[in-house]
Amino acid sequence: MVKICCIGAGYVGGPTMAVIALKCPSVEVAVVDISVPRITAWNSDQLPIYEPGLDDVVKQCRGKNLFFSTDVEKHVREADIVFVSVNTPTKTRGLGAGKAADLTYWESAARMIADVSVSDKIVVEKSTVPVKTAEAIEKILMHNSKGIKFQILSNPEFLAEGTAIEDLFYPDRVLIGGRETPEGFKAVKALKDVYAQWVPEDRILTTNLWSAELTKLAANAFLAQRISSVNAMSALCEATGANVSEVSYAVGKDSRIGPKFLNSSVGFGGSCFQKDILNLVYICECNGLPEVAEYWKQVIKINDYQKTRFVNRIVSSMFNTVSNKKIAVLGFAFKKDTGDTRETPAIDVCKGLLGDKARISIYDPQVTEEQIQRDLTMNKFDWDHPIHLQPMSPTTVKKVSVAWDAYAATKDAHGICLLTEWDEFKSLDYERIFENMQKPAFVFDGRNVVDAEKLRKIGFIVYSIGKPLDQWLKDMPALA
Repeated sequence: MVKICCIGAGYVGGPTMAVIALKCPSVEVAVVDISVPRITAWNSDQLPIYEPGLDDVVKQCRGKNLFFSTDVEKHVREADIVFVSVNTPTKTRGLGAGKAADLTYWESAARMIADVSVSDKIVVEKSTVPVKTAEAIEKILMHNSKGIKFQILSNPEFLAEGTAIEDLFYPDRVLIGGRETPEGFKAVKALKDVYAQWVPEDRILTTNLWSAELTKLAANAFLAQRISSVNAMSALCEATGANVSEVSYAVGKDSRIGPKFLNSSVGFGGSCFQKDILNLVYICECNGLPEVAEYWKQVIKINDYQKTRFVNRIVSSMFNTVSNKKIAVLGFAFKKDTGDTRETPAIDVCKGLLGDKARISIYDPQVTEEQIQRDLTMNKFDWDHPIHLQPMSPTTVKKVSVAWDAYAATKDAHGICLLTEWDEFKSLDYERIFENMQKPAFVFDGRNVVDAEKLRKIGFIVYSIGKPLDQWLKDMPALA
């Protein structure tokens, strides 16, 4: 029986291993983590992450060929294949601060693997890592190997949160990169055989190590670039009276471009896009390619500009001040169908409004009050460290409250900000909401979720990103 161990029970490791266990009943899969609360949650009915379909998969396999444990060394020692899916945060100090990936957790995982191994192993990079990480890991393993042979593979994940289980069941592609040596090819084949139990052969791509590592960064950079492109157009649409939804729909009809990732919004979020682009920028700079680095930096600059523009629009529309006004924030996760708040645009929007002394009431169907308060008090990049190493926030943000539903959040509010495209926000009783708000009542739709015309008929002043502006908004232009 092939034994697989995955170090790291987070958003990538947990779902990926659960699906491997489901699809490969003859493989024993152990997911290990040093966080006791996290492993306890994986072994309970309340999983530590929300992902549609994940509960069912875990329940079918847990205790049969899928195990969650804090006994990291035991399971690593027994495994034939070790996936490493640990945090790779952006460095906050020292060389490459603000751009380079911090490989502290990766390095300690590699040293531990070398330390406890008593048989040959295939070590698989699953977390997003900078190009050439495999080389560094290889050196650590080789110099501490005590005669044991290790093969390093890169097997980047291409999951989208909210559809991760679907993406794992029916992937566009599975990418495996390895050394171009007889041992390397053999290791690639061993991992390919696992995936081939449910993924069609033509969807399993094999490359050299560096191509696999770079593909992950490139894929995320291309996706983020599309969002920043349509968001840049949204600013121009507002200035000219064009409608960004019509423009992006017509552009997406071109088969060379296609319709995906062309929805204008308040900005992209999630754990990967910004981090991977910053990493790409750093790699380009280190390799003497400043023009290429500058090109990718612009993708993040437009994303930051979009969030700033949104906050400025809110403040300028409301008589140039939101001081002590209640603003309801509907949606805090970075997108619908996930509870993930990493790099969510809602953080910057809330901080911008708090900077102008607004009172904020937040409702999100999947994000806890503790998480929201933590996000609003944390420094940039802190979120990407394991939770027990994140700074504990002794203070809560006094001007922020968290509501149980959208109606409580919007009661007595001056304005509503829609920051996540949860389906339930489309079908709220906006007439009831309007009656319970201060007047004039504003809606700032950062996801183009609501029917603006319908809301205007009720009496709202509505701002929809990239759409023709209300007369009110034209009369009160946002200052950049």
